[in-house]
Amino acid sequence: MGRITEDLIRRNAEHNDCVIFSLEELSLHQQEIERLEHIDKWCRDLKILYLQNNLIGKIENVSKLKKLEYLNLALNNIEKIENLEGCEGLKKLDLTVNFIGELSSIKTLQHNIHLKELFLMGNPCADFDGYRQFVVATLQQLKWLDGKEIERSERIQALQNFPVIEQQIGEQEKAYCLKRAKDKEEAQRNLREEEENEAKGRNYPGFEGQSPFSVESKEHVQAPEGQEGECNQKKFKGSEDDLEFWNKPSLFTPESRLETLRHMEKQRKDQEKLSEKKKKVKPPRILITKDGKALNVNDPKLDFSLKDDEKHNQIILDLAVYRYMDTSLIDVDVQPNYVRVTVKGKVDGVITRRQTSKFGESTLDSSREPANQRNKQIEKLEVDPSKHSFPDVANIVQEKTHRPRRIQSEPKITANEEDPDFEDNPEVPPLI
Repeated sequence: MGRITEDLIRRNAEHNDCVIFSLEELSLHQQEIERLEHIDKWCRDLKILYLQNNLIGKIENVSKLKKLEYLNLALNNIEKIENLEGCEGLKKLDLTVNFIGELSSIKTLQHNIHLKELFLMGNPCADFDGYRQFVVATLQQLKWLDGKEIERSERIQALQNFPVIEQQIGEQEKAYCLKRAKDKEEAQRNLREEEENEAKGRNYPGFEGQSPFSVESKEHVQAPEGQEGECNQKKFKGSEDDLEFWNKPSLFTPESRLETLRHMEKQRKDQEKLSEKKKKVKPPRILITKDGKALNVNDPKLDFSLKDDEKHNQIILDLAVYRYMDTSLIDVDVQPNYVRVTVKGKVDGVITRRQTSKFGESTLDSSREPANQRNKQIEKLEVDPSKHSFPDVANIVQEKTHRPRRIQSEPKITANEEDPDFEDNPEVPPLI
């Protein structure tokens, strides 16, 4: 059930920069409001007020709205027209689909001399014989009734027949009031029975005063299979009760509207309880499997990149953290098979080891091997110093007189005594 609060009015006053004292138009429809209050104190300058489709049972606390021109109270629980004398500027009043049975209460609107339009269709009084003629004759300032214009001849005829029509309306009002009193008694009896049944359900044996539908623990522990079956059975039973409620015929009374609202509220709460009971415990995050395999995780959704620098024999992890964040909130855990970075208590990344195609070993493992072992794996080209010789740099290229272009000079051929098959070819340049 809703109430009219200052916060509710401000939230619906966005078009006026949430300022309520100078508000001229206010819409509070479909808020389940039961009582009309506070508006005449907070919004004195209102000209248009929408309150349709609520649960308001009485017109009150609007008499100080002197500038109010249009009041919409359609689809509420109003049974009597009252407390509108102070609305001096009222021009249009909409009371469509309410429960007004006292048609004579419209006489209070005679003080609203500027009232031009009135809507009473959908009320019990609209079914009375002579209803329109009675309203037309009583409120002579009206121009429109239920969306239909009032002609001058219609008003003259209504005034001529007014004494007879007034007597008929009085008799029908008495009959309606007697019927309404019986409906109220029956509604109160049904309400008491429903409250007793709910009390019995709360005192269900074996639950120590708690409802059998209550949640067992605050941690939302996963229910066993038997309890899940019980929940499904209760849900099925609840759907049957809901179907039975909507198929049951009901009277057109304010109590029936309230009963419908209570039933919908109860269904919503039961559904929330069942959904809470079905909630499972969130499993703990698994970072490393049982076989020792590390899993990739990025809980805070941070960008990172992993580069393998083979030139310097290292792995570079580049992580993008939040701007202006204190480094004390970052924790880095480097392991032989993975790297774990925790940022503000959340695991950013668990980088699994990557296999290289050459040696089939982990790059992280290879980067952590001792230096002496790595040196053993590196193959070097050894050169015999005795066989190492330097060429004559000055005589590599020289210019000959009989040719116009530069060519290489004739190399000096020296025989290698160690090779018996050596043949000296003057056209072959020496090996450097």
